[in-house]
Amino acid sequence: MAGAPRRRRSSFHLPPAQGLESNVSFSTLKPLTLALAVTVALTACQQAQTPAVTERQAAPAAPAVDLANLKTPVVSFAAADLDPTVPACADLNAHVNGKWLAANPVPADRTTWGSFELLAERSLEIQRQLVEHMAADPGATGVAKMIGDVWATGMDEAAINAAGLAPIQPMLEEIAALSGPGDIAAYLRRSTAQGRMMLFGFGPEADFQNPGMNIAYATQAGLGLPDKTYYFDDRHAGIREAYLQHIGNILVLTGIEEAQAREMAKAVMEFETRLAKVSLSREELSRDVSKYYNPVSVAQADAITPNFPWSAFFESQGIAAPEMFSLAMPDFHAELSRMIADVPVATWQAYLRYQTVDGAAPYLADAFAEENFNFYGKVLRGQEEMQPRWKRVLNAINGQMGEALGQEYVKVAFPPESKARMQALVGNLGEALKVRLENLEWMGEETKAKALEKWAAFTPKIGYPDKWRDWSGLATSRDSYVGNLMAAIEFNYRWNLSKIGQPVDRSEWAMSPQTVNAYYNPLQNEIVFPAAILQPPFFDPNADDALNYGGIGAVIGHEMIHGYDDQGSRFDAKGSFSNWWTDKDRQGFEERTGKLIAQFDAYESIDGLHVNGKLTLGENIADLGGLAVAYDAMKRAQGEGFSDPMVEGFSQDQRFFMNWATVWRRNFKPEELKVRLQTDPHAPANFRAIGAPSNLPAFAEAFGCSDGDAMVRSEADRVHIW
Repeated sequence: MAGAPRRRRSSFHLPPAQGLESNVSFSTLKPLTLALAVTVALTACQQAQTPAVTERQAAPAAPAVDLANLKTPVVSFAAADLDPTVPACADLNAHVNGKWLAANPVPADRTTWGSFELLAERSLEIQRQLVEHMAADPGATGVAKMIGDVWATGMDEAAINAAGLAPIQPMLEEIAALSGPGDIAAYLRRSTAQGRMMLFGFGPEADFQNPGMNIAYATQAGLGLPDKTYYFDDRHAGIREAYLQHIGNILVLTGIEEAQAREMAKAVMEFETRLAKVSLSREELSRDVSKYYNPVSVAQADAITPNFPWSAFFESQGIAAPEMFSLAMPDFHAELSRMIADVPVATWQAYLRYQTVDGAAPYLADAFAEENFNFYGKVLRGQEEMQPRWKRVLNAINGQMGEALGQEYVKVAFPPESKARMQALVGNLGEALKVRLENLEWMGEETKAKALEKWAAFTPKIGYPDKWRDWSGLATSRDSYVGNLMAAIEFNYRWNLSKIGQPVDRSEWAMSPQTVNAYYNPLQNEIVFPAAILQPPFFDPNADDALNYGGIGAVIGHEMIHGYDDQGSRFDAKGSFSNWWTDKDRQGFEERTGKLIAQFDAYESIDGLHVNGKLTLGENIADLGGLAVAYDAMKRAQGEGFSDPMVEGFSQDQRFFMNWATVWRRNFKPEELKVRLQTDPHAPANFRAIGAPSNLPAFAEAFGCSDGDAMVRSEADRVHIW
């Protein structure tokens, strides 16, 4: 969730999930030695699950949770929030959200604030009550004991401060003992075996050509700034200077003398800049998923990286060398191999020392956590204050034991009737999408048949997994916060390794039930809706159809359409990476998506910076198609002879579009917004509120808009894809 002091990517990640919204910060590509969040991968690198899974069974009653007195208000569309001075036809976002946004600035411990954050706050309040109960129970066993141990040690600020660097001192001593290229390669193998990856990500994912089986993937990593462009673009010169200062400050805190630390920081910056030159940018990775699939034999990989033999690496991880794995971004790995040989050992030691300490900093003594926050929170993202410790500890628990906590969360926060209502909505959205696919005028029958085959294979998942993971084997204690997190990281990594060469478990989830988000997984062709998002303004079992279809209905449609966006459309009904398009139809598709790129390129956000239409293309396709499908589904649900109730003087069509805008009610800190414009595959919320409706004639009809109004795109510019 946004607002953590230092959110690093996990030890392994494929492309960001094709989800509704980015729910982690974009502070860095650096994989963590002590990472919290498991980044959701293309098919969803599952949130650290263990091999054994138990069927959902009747569990002991969850502890009492006071849902009636949560401090965070429910988010919902209200006519009183509307700004009559800005017509909907001029700016739907300002009309619906302007008054609320003006009255609700971003809190000091956040970088964004709006509908998603308010729901996340409510979720955190519930989670806090749950974990406090677990930690206070002296007879707790199993998952409850583990979560209670992490919570208790994480909340013990005095013990954490007293420990200083002691929890990671053995790692620093190991780094200090390195003496040559062979030692460096061996250290990278050993640290990876503990789940502490620094220079590359490694883990299982479905084979692009055989999505029923997991293979190993090795990906790029190692950078401390949000994207490779931060190392070279003149606009980011100030950030580079601040980052250089931060590296030095971290090294000083470890006991390095000031002048030496500053020289070491320069070497670390040069090291990362060299890596950045051969790294792919966020835009390149987001808009060409094929970059992640480069199947090679171990012998072929060894030839690419002679100073880091993969034959030795697989042996060090305790897994059999496979016939094939994906060495993604081979140019990156080739350069890393050269760096093992030609970068001085002292520079390697400086880099590894910094990476290790900074990765652990949010969980160490206050001086380390505050320095980490000062750069990644305050300087880079504009966050004024650190979040309170209880939220930071919950973020850590969610990063390493999210599904375990979710098992308790759904007992108190997700009634069965919500799941039943959602299933009906998903079914209705699916039928509406089918009709749209059948009636596409620009697509030929051959491609259309494949599109419908993919539609028929969609798998929806709602609320929570049907099977819960088994955590037996993870040992925690009340001795050390960092020790507990390190144990969980290694435990989760070992489990992930156990997937390599095994069939994909289609029952697994990439997000915990308490996550306010949703996603589409192209390798499994599934759409997934965690319990926490199934609240107003997205979903309310007591609300009228207009609000539910304009909220969660559009979300359902959004995730379905991801199966047909610029990257999802490269996977077939079975999840295989294959071309099921005729050349003519693909050309027609790209002509239409090109118009959408141009539309979002034209949106100016802040300080002359524009939205990147190519980077955000997949999400914009999903918004446009998802909103159109949701509107059709609402009309389908209303049926023949529908009599509009005109709630608060507004028609159902108007309320549908106004609730869509309510979903995207969101303020940003300027610094956060600038980072997102560079790195986030989602456009800023205000443009999402207006982008899709401006292409839909139904919106203009609902509000009586005229040609020439800002929210009405001309016939030549109007985008219609799905």
